[in-house]
Amino acid sequence: MAAIDEEAADSPGSSRIANQLREEILSGRIEVGSRLTEAELSKRFGVGRGLVREAVQTLSLQGLLVSRPNRGAIVAPEAPREIRNLIVPIRRTLEVYALQLTFDELHEEDFILWEEILQRMQDACEHRDYHAIAEADIAFHRVLVKRAGQPDLILIWETLVGRIRFHFRRTQRRYENAMEIYEEHRAILESFRGQDLASATRLLKEKIA
Repeated sequence: MAAIDEEAADSPGSSRIANQLREEILSGRIEVGSRLTEAELSKRFGVGRGLVREAVQTLSLQGLLVSRPNRGAIVAPEAPREIRNLIVPIRRTLEVYALQLTFDELHEEDFILWEEILQRMQDACEHRDYHAIAEADIAFHRVLVKRAGQPDLILIWETLVGRIRFHFRRTQRRYENAMEIYEEHRAILESFRGQDLASATRLLKEKIA
């Protein structure tokens, strides 16, 4: 019995599976139209199909997957341009709201986490690894939204980002020098450290365009 309990404790839950798959879909490591089956995912993560099914349902609700009975799920396409044009301003509003909620309560632990993300982003920019840049970009903004401590806010944000995930990579490839992406996020973080809400809000709005 003890061995079973230990194995269960080490097994990733459905949320961890969903988080891992979400990152891979958002960054483009798993491409649009890719087929994901319960059997393959169960083997990959070393868990039962029940947990895989829960993770797939979560990502389907967020618009990242399209479930097909008895045929697995496929990675959904991005929202049409008209919808993207609506989503980007909403995302901007959500992040500014999260910033206002949490700005005076940021702690050193928050900055340590952001610094770790920026280190990954810097490395990715130096190597022009756009998948890794996208992962770090999304992670940077996710920390801000999660820090606000409102579950509904992060749920809405995750869904919106999932529908405009290619927007991140298209925007990043417009830069002749990928290091500018890192420098923009560094400037945002320094405005957080400097307790300059006006500058932080302006820089955040400029970045989410």
